Amino acid sequence: MHETGLHNPDAGVASLGLTTKSVCYNAVEATLLESALKKNEGVLSSDGALIVNTGKFTGRSPKDKHIVREPGSEADIWWDGNNAMEPDAFERLKADLFSYLAEVDVEAQDLECGADPHHSVNVRLVSQYTWHALFLRHVLRRPARESLSSYVADYTILNAPGFRADPERHGCRTDTVVAMNFAQKLILIGGTEYGGENKKSAFTILNHLYPDRGILPMHCSASHAHGDSDDVAIFFGLSGTGKTTLSSDPERILIGDDEHGWSDNGVFNFEGGCYAKTINLSRTAEPEIWDATHHAGTVLENVGYDPETRHLDLTDGSLTENTRAAYPISFLNNVSADGTGGTPRNVFLLTCDAFGVTPPIGLLSPAQARIFFLLGFTSKVAGTERGVTEIGRASCRERV
Repeated sequence: MHETGLHNPDAGVASLGLTTKSVCYNAVEATLLESALKKNEGVLSSDGALIVNTGKFTGRSPKDKHIVREPGSEADIWWDGNNAMEPDAFERLKADLFSYLAEVDVEAQDLECGADPHHSVNVRLVSQYTWHALFLRHVLRRPARESLSSYVADYTILNAPGFRADPERHGCRTDTVVAMNFAQKLILIGGTEYGGENKKSAFTILNHLYPDRGILPMHCSASHAHGDSDDVAIFFGLSGTGKTTLSSDPERILIGDDEHGWSDNGVFNFEGGCYAKTINLSRTAEPEIWDATHHAGTVLENVGYDPETRHLDLTDGSLTENTRAAYPISFLNNVSADGTGGTPRNVFLLTCDAFGVTPPIGLLSPAQARIFFLLGFTSKVAGTERGVTEIGRASCRERV
């Protein structure tokens, strides 16, 4: 196995029992962009962003997500809401996916989740697609380069879109699979090109770990006032309800746009980047997100463009309404230097209500806030899950 790039030689992918054709560790953005283009994984926009097409999967596949049933975590999993996979089926899946990757050139990115250094978790991505490595390098937190020679992954995500699972052999639902084994600290992804599966896998790791540490993992955005990091507001809501837009307020400092932890010390961002919806994005209403979408190096999923001029068409939903831009938070202005803030003073529960069930805006008592948080009413609209293309019946918010 040919290995290149800065990494800990005592904790490479071989420590998992994985052998690949070659592995490139911790390539930087420019190198990843060049490699993705060389492999024809995408095209450049007129602004220098990387435009990729994720094929038939333009959203996550939550029904194809499985958690291995094992003694260490079995009592902590809500099995009515999560698909189980038996350990022997996972071992067969692991063996077959490892065998597939033996003939593949892969990228490895050594990353961190959690801006609070006392609670950060090292997550390594090993990916068949170079653009997935660039995507997650944008979205998660990048360790100091000088620390990579001693980096040890707490969890590893292996992503091979070209691999097809066998439902009968691997104990899964279809030939697309996301299998999480908390005992082995290993996540296997196969059969889908959608970049969001990498991000959600990292979130699920923290969602599993943090409650035992007294930390509430939250699907929310967060900001604080200029000059007062204790004046924190958080915005809960499903994809498309306005988390990214409302937290990217030029009058406030952005902590993060999607995933946070709430500890006794306050809130902290899980990530180091943003994953913003771009459909019908307005330069007037959302200037910072618009600028980041048109920034060199940004990863654009299924975004329309003119094939001759390569100018973006953010109104084009022909591939999906769930068009996306992934970029590091440094592409934005007014961002928190350390990704942390104090205990929230204001909590917003965002609802996309297509049926007039809730008032346009309401002030809730603590008791009402608890009820609405647990209820999570919203309408089913096109978002991160594949198969949802139009407004549907009311539902509860997604649970990870």
